[in-house]
Amino acid sequence: MLVVTTNDLAGYRIVKHLGMARGVTVRSRNAVSDFIGSVHAMIGGRIGAYVKLAEQGRAEAYSELVKHAGELGANAILAVRYDATEIMPGTTEVLAYGSAVLVEPV
Repeated sequence: MLVVTTNDLAGYRIVKHLGMARGVTVRSRNAVSDFIGSVHAMIGGRIGAYVKLAEQGRAEAYSELVKHAGELGANAILAVRYDATEIMPGTTEVLAYGSAVLVEPV
């Protein structure tokens, strides 16, 4: 699966638009992450526990995006974007989305 953030794909032409593909996950913090995060917040700097949590959410949403595009019959996803929304304190929805397309080499 070719996955890009651009609206086109150099060296390929779009044969068919298959619609919007998306992957979504909902992640929550835990007591250990909150404790470590609050300690780091007091002293400043990078909060590794939260970075890891955010990256896990993005990776899971990306995986679901690729899976959904494959189910639509796509071999590429264009204009990929991420979005995140806090559903409630400590719980975040992460969404990855893009245009599922069928492409062929030029």
